[in-house]
Amino acid sequence: MQTSCPNGSAVKWRCQLNSPLRILHLEDDPLDTALVHAVLETEGVTCSMTRVESRADFVAALERGDVELVISDFSLPAFDGLAALEITRARRPDVPFILVSGTLSEALAIESLKSGATDYVLKSRLSRLVPAVRRAMQEVELCAERKRLEAQFIQAQKMEVIGQLAGGVAHDFNNVLAIILGYSDVIMRSLTPEDPTHQHAEAIRHAAERATALTRQLLVFSRKQTAQFVVLDLNEVVVGMDKMLRQLIDESVELTVIPGKQLGRVRADSGYLGQVLMNLVVNGRDAMPAGGKLIVETRNVTLDPSYTRMHAGVAPGEYVMLAVSDTGVGMSEEVKARLFEAFFTTKPKGKGTGLGLATCHTIVKQSGGHIGVYSELGCGTTFKVYLPRVDQPLEASRTVAPGALPRGTETVLLVEDEPAVSRLACRVLEAQGYTVLRAANGEDGLLVAREHKGAPIRLVVTDVIMPQMGGKVMADWLQSTNPGLKVLFTSGYTDDALAHHGVLDPGVAFLPKPYTPATLTRKVCELLDQ
Repeated sequence: MQTSCPNGSAVKWRCQLNSPLRILHLEDDPLDTALVHAVLETEGVTCSMTRVESRADFVAALERGDVELVISDFSLPAFDGLAALEITRARRPDVPFILVSGTLSEALAIESLKSGATDYVLKSRLSRLVPAVRRAMQEVELCAERKRLEAQFIQAQKMEVIGQLAGGVAHDFNNVLAIILGYSDVIMRSLTPEDPTHQHAEAIRHAAERATALTRQLLVFSRKQTAQFVVLDLNEVVVGMDKMLRQLIDESVELTVIPGKQLGRVRADSGYLGQVLMNLVVNGRDAMPAGGKLIVETRNVTLDPSYTRMHAGVAPGEYVMLAVSDTGVGMSEEVKARLFEAFFTTKPKGKGTGLGLATCHTIVKQSGGHIGVYSELGCGTTFKVYLPRVDQPLEASRTVAPGALPRGTETVLLVEDEPAVSRLACRVLEAQGYTVLRAANGEDGLLVAREHKGAPIRLVVTDVIMPQMGGKVMADWLQSTNPGLKVLFTSGYTDDALAHHGVLDPGVAFLPKPYTPATLTRKVCELLDQ
């Protein structure tokens, strides 16, 4: 029985032989078992053999679950090989089954193969046994690899469906979240922090932020939203999030941040890296229900070929490392094997989505990096994120320090087809001193701009995808007659839906929904001050 096998599978199987191959031998003659064992060991197949004679002992040994190969005589006084084969296929269909017999006719050999035997060997020709065992174990490896690929394919299909679903509802959902976030901000700014209503509005805002983060995780993981890469200092991201991270953890958790000295630069999305850091810190916090120590560290590292050989897809070279370590409960090998799988979680129902670490893995991969985990039960866990070091100058930070909202006196044309979002944005901008002209779509925006007789319009804030005429077409018309006009595009649609509109191109001002009053006014001020 000939079976082809890629070299990779053969190498992988030989590596597995560092631990003895566990063989169940159905044989009534101890001397034959000793002979089979000797033949295998002589040819370099390290193995441990369990010999049984009866049906009961065979079934009991098979159900222990540690059997990797069955070798069976064809005929025994109280049992036979074909019956053993039927039991094996019913209870352990993945375990190879090789018949070894003193006398086996061609007809019986064919019958055994049709019944599911992996191979057969005559006792007078035991030189065929080792090749038969090697082929059998290579088939096991091929089958396991096929199952892994099938599982990956099914997972990819699942995420594609989830991505389509998330992308389909993202626009409407982001508009709803923009309204919730916006009006909760408006309420909070009109009240003192001691007012109970302020606390209620703050709770609403936090819930909306969680919904926003979950939507973003779905879109990032399903690759419906792309990262905006800039050259940045990872220390700035970590130090900038220090205060927020401390608010996420309990008083029983001691957080230590150790920024690396002379840290190299990386090319990544600072917002997404912040999300990775936040997810890893929350994961570490949850692993220490009774408290403990949490360490966030950055430093330059060099990954040599010996490391990259152990991690497929990782290239040797210079990297910047972000490590998050906890002194928590640790993880078993089974948990680590599924750690970055979407929707896999060890947390109680309702306590976790199973998307946090899966999103981390996706973001790091998008950045050309690698994420690894080191953990032992009872000894804590360390996640290490490696991002390729780049020799390029830092790009200007796009973040604005928090504080009082900036004010202005310019005239702004606001074009938004969602009435509630339009009313909110208009209220926010007018409260900061701007004169706001409102329009419901692109055609309406051109009409409002043409009929406007007051101070010149300095900025257009427009949704991208609207009925009758979209924001990009309208903006191009307005800028053709007023080249100095600034335009800020907004949208709740996913990146792939916006790509052909050109609003995601470098140099184009874009504000994704949901946005808060603070982000809107600061972005407007930033553009007008340029």
